[in-house]
Amino acid sequence: MRGRTLNDAFIILDEAQNATRLQMKMFLTRFGHRSRIVITGDLSQIDLPRPENSGLLHAIQLLQGVPGIAVVRLTETDIVRHPLVSEIVRLYEADAARGARSSPSSP
Repeated sequence: MRGRTLNDAFIILDEAQNATRLQMKMFLTRFGHRSRIVITGDLSQIDLPRPENSGLLHAIQLLQGVPGIAVVRLTETDIVRHPLVSEIVRLYEADAARGARSSPSSP
């Protein structure tokens, strides 16, 4: 990506919590005219050896208050899953309960 300028683009960086500070800087400096960037990441799931080196965490702190940059924080109330997920979970739980009752080692 180094040396590129992305004009007229909609750019998404997913799982950004695991980008380093240098990777985040490189990414953020690529967008060009008439482009938009969306960066997603979960700060509770940083897998870097030193979580404080997360480029996402650093960018949020560094760029806070810069006009044209917004940070949206989602909570568990924002999680919406497909209705089938509830049915799948219900069926797996029922199957596990049946398996526990029919297991020879169960009381």
